[in-house]
Amino acid sequence: MNKYGKFAQETWKMTAPSQYALIPDPDEWFRKLGEEAMNQVGELQYQIAGPDPEDETYLEKVGRLNASRMQAEEIVRAEMLTPDVMETEGDDSDEDLPESTRLMHEILQSFNHGYQEDLETLRAEEMDQNSQRP
Repeated sequence: MNKYGKFAQETWKMTAPSQYALIPDPDEWFRKLGEEAMNQVGELQYQIAGPDPEDETYLEKVGRLNASRMQAEEIVRAEMLTPDVMETEGDDSDEDLPESTRLMHEILQSFNHGYQEDLETLRAEEMDQNSQRP
């Protein structure tokens, strides 16, 4: 299982254990999810990076590609690897959870919200750039 599958499996175990328990073969399911996420990261990375600028140096290109990969990974984690807010547990029973679990749940929700906003911004910028090309 790759790093994306492991991340998803651990996240689901922590934030949505009831949903996780319903998966018949979690290892296989998260292995496949991890492979799909890896493919998505690869595709999204180059979309975010865009074409090579003419005057770009080698180090600038490496930096641009690394930054686009990290952005792609963040987006894929938010969209594919974390359970939907509706699927996470603790909405009604947060009081019964340990403080550390409630805090982690809040952090994950905050990250998911931030990633969604980043994705919308990236899509808007891409559309703007595409509309400005001759």
